[in-house]
Amino acid sequence: MLGSTHGTFTTDLRARVVACGEHSGAPGNAVHGFTAVEGDLDVSGRPLHAPVPDLDRFFRPGSVAVVGASDAEGRPNTGITRQLIAWAERVGARLVPVHPTRTTVFGIDCVPSVGALAEPVDLAVLLVADPLPVIEELSQAKVRFAVAFASGFAETGGEGAAAQERLADAVRRSGMRLLGPNTNLNAFERFREDLDGPAIALITQSGHQGRPVHTLQELGVRLSHWAPTGNEADLETADFISYFATRPEVGAIACYVEGLKDGRSFLLAADRAARQGVPVVAVKVGRTETGARMAASHTGKLTGADQVVDAAMRQFGVIRVDGLDELQDTAALLARARKPVADGVVVYSISGGTGAHFSDLATAAGLRLPTLPRAKQDELHQWIPPYLNVANPVDNGGHPVGDWRGRKIIDAILADPSVGVLVCPITGPFPPMSDKLAQDLVEAAEATDKLVCVVWGSPVGTEAAYRETLLGSSRVATFRTFSNCIGAVKAYLDHHRFSTAYRSPFDEAPRTPSPSFRKAQALMRPGRQLSEHAAKQLLRAYGIRVPREQLVTSAAAAVRAAALVGYPVVMKASGAQLAHKTELGLVKVGLTSASQVRDAYRELTDIARYEGVDLDGILVCQMVGRGVEMVVGVTRDPLFGPTVTVGLGGVLVEVLNDAAVRVPPFGEDQARDMLGELRGQALLKGVRGAPPADVDALVEVVLRVQRMALELDGDLAELDINPLMVLPRGQGAVALDALAVCRQEP
Repeated sequence: MLGSTHGTFTTDLRARVVACGEHSGAPGNAVHGFTAVEGDLDVSGRPLHAPVPDLDRFFRPGSVAVVGASDAEGRPNTGITRQLIAWAERVGARLVPVHPTRTTVFGIDCVPSVGALAEPVDLAVLLVADPLPVIEELSQAKVRFAVAFASGFAETGGEGAAAQERLADAVRRSGMRLLGPNTNLNAFERFREDLDGPAIALITQSGHQGRPVHTLQELGVRLSHWAPTGNEADLETADFISYFATRPEVGAIACYVEGLKDGRSFLLAADRAARQGVPVVAVKVGRTETGARMAASHTGKLTGADQVVDAAMRQFGVIRVDGLDELQDTAALLARARKPVADGVVVYSISGGTGAHFSDLATAAGLRLPTLPRAKQDELHQWIPPYLNVANPVDNGGHPVGDWRGRKIIDAILADPSVGVLVCPITGPFPPMSDKLAQDLVEAAEATDKLVCVVWGSPVGTEAAYRETLLGSSRVATFRTFSNCIGAVKAYLDHHRFSTAYRSPFDEAPRTPSPSFRKAQALMRPGRQLSEHAAKQLLRAYGIRVPREQLVTSAAAAVRAAALVGYPVVMKASGAQLAHKTELGLVKVGLTSASQVRDAYRELTDIARYEGVDLDGILVCQMVGRGVEMVVGVTRDPLFGPTVTVGLGGVLVEVLNDAAVRVPPFGEDQARDMLGELRGQALLKGVRGAPPADVDALVEVVLRVQRMALELDGDLAELDINPLMVLPRGQGAVALDALAVCRQEP
């Protein structure tokens, strides 16, 4: 199964690489307008690196054709044509109107069709209701990029989705790249060229939702690009992330995402950005449950679609925010701030109440507020009355900020080596005190390599200290709310911590199947659920420990098996399609004699017969000592493919729903991070006199399950190990029960 399905994928990909390379005249490793595909494929036949689309000529074309251009007053196309003419002038592009009945448009010579273009064109903008008939003409004219504004596609339902798929197929055959359909003019906005420093590149699936970020230019924050991806029939969010991550002027990428076209492509793009150290900040809407996933197991019920998206983003360093105000504030800070020299945050205010309030919120959010050393506190008390607290937060009492002492205090705080960020919340203007404070903060920020943040709490926002002093500085990060400042600072510190330690999991992903693969694949039964006995054989194939056990079909054999396994024993019914045995009374625990074993065998088979359960036998199993019961499993996400889940097991899996999820591939560090996300992680450390659990053994099981998920991607729909008994440290972990569901053959 793996050979046929994945082999086809591999062949198709390589054929596409060669075909598109031939079309463009590029070497054979160019993919559909992309630069060279790096690396190879993983064990399941999926690419390990994101190709980078060469979008230079999209954003800065040498020539532009406007198909359907108009200068007739009152027509929608007229306003669009006018805006495109202005944009072409700004970027230095030659614009050619295309219209079947006009000789000129706005005084520019017009050609009747795409086929009449005198020379190759980099970009075609399609102002037509149905772009499909034009695509073939554009391909023959060797146009590199096209934009389709037309709506009425996948956003309208089934018929529209079918029309969009036909459009996507035509684009794939053409070798060109398409933005849209159902997009807009945001790619052709005016960007200020008088602003310096790293820029924000913006990606949105809804044009209006990008307006707040675009407006940051009016506050002095530079923007370089805006990609309105629309329905993403071809070019998608992932393509633009990959491209923007390689642009030297881009300091951060801001995204508004309504739906991801392909989970794997998104993660590969996020991986590229992480390798480059370029932060990606995203609003991802649609926090809904998934109803499409098969959920025969506990694992399948533990994580919804949004939990997987959230985990996948966190895994690859994408900073997820909820509001557009958070998006603009966090992206602006990450784009402009220098790398932190320390992670300590000091709160400095003219009010003890303000400092205490902000410090509570910052500490609750996970920021580290170090206590300043006694020597530093003594230094600060040279200028601040001794009855005020200066340990952190630093309360200056107000008066020192109005004279020469204000700057001395700020410089002294920033000089402390434990301090990487200084935050000054100014809850309201109080001139001239607040004016002098703002000026001192700006001048201090210019003289340090540390981050200085100000929260300007006035609801008016017209004050000179805010509009001119703070916003006039490219070194001070200015916010309007406590929460946005705290969120942005945490994202800033987390990003640089993540980026410094980042090692791409795709570099370590398996390329070839392990020796376990063929053993495991032989156990798979397409479209069926395996019996517990068969599921445990699957685990054994991947080196996951299971109890000593024997499958028997008679009471006498059960007695013999119990003697071999060793009393006390557990007896369980085993059969395909038998998911939850305990509810049916098909598990007997703590049997200590031959007579108990015989009686249990008869009772289990009687219950199975009464319930109409087909058995392949009765399992006689070793009793395993007490430990921490966990669940580890695999489910398939419609967007990302196989995912691995770990959580508290046994009865707690249904009571607490305490689980963490990751998208393979991931390494040991991510496996340990999963355990750190569990609310019940303290159980693994030992509580109420219990010894610490063998966490290393648990991590090893998680990594082996991940390997299984990758190698059996074409065969395994679900896996549920519950409970996985994690024994005391040094004693390992044992899978006491397992459920496996095989995928249907394609």
